Amino acid sequence: MKTFLSPLTIQEEKQYLKQLGEGSLEAKHILIEHNMRLVAHVVKKYQNVEEDMEDLISIGTIGLIKAIDTFRVEKGNKLATYAARCIENELLMYLRSKRKIAREVSLYEPIGTDKEGNQIHLLDIVEHNEPDVVEQMEYDRNVKTLYEILPRVLNRREQIIINLRYGLKTDCPVTQKEIAKSLNISRSYVSRIEKRALEKLKAYFEKGYNY
Repeated sequence: MKTFLSPLTIQEEKQYLKQLGEGSLEAKHILIEHNMRLVAHVVKKYQNVEEDMEDLISIGTIGLIKAIDTFRVEKGNKLATYAARCIENELLMYLRSKRKIAREVSLYEPIGTDKEGNQIHLLDIVEHNEPDVVEQMEYDRNVKTLYEILPRVLNRREQIIINLRYGLKTDCPVTQKEIAKSLNISRSYVSRIEKRALEKLKAYFEKGYNY
């Protein structure tokens, strides 16, 4: 993999972001070049998807450029945090698209003929419940992230109710009524706590969390 330039210092990044806001194309190019290591770091998560790493770097770079074009300093997010999400989103969209196209081609490819001379396609014999590897990777990543942020955002009771309600640790969701009974509180109180906890999590994600 290529050797990339070192990340900018905090002061340098602020300087070039300011120049970018004033319309400087040179500042944009500098921000892109000095954040390519971030692209490579995110791409490493997908090194087991049988894609050329240079192609993934190129796709990730598109995500980085989109991030720099849409980043707003006044929102309080860090550029690296925001860019990492944009890079990963671009990679996921690309991989989903590639998988869909490959699946359409391969499933309709003739693999032989039956006794009557009719073509048999793979689609005719395979089951359609194959797991989507890319979607599973995204799901696993999101669950891991959720586990990490729960203690930061929610109090103890909120954590317990969210874990039980959505089966985060058991893969077996529990109803509000069952939770109320086990905690010896009313169902409406469980509902209020659940709603408050979800609002906290939503606000935390919208604000932008650190990886």
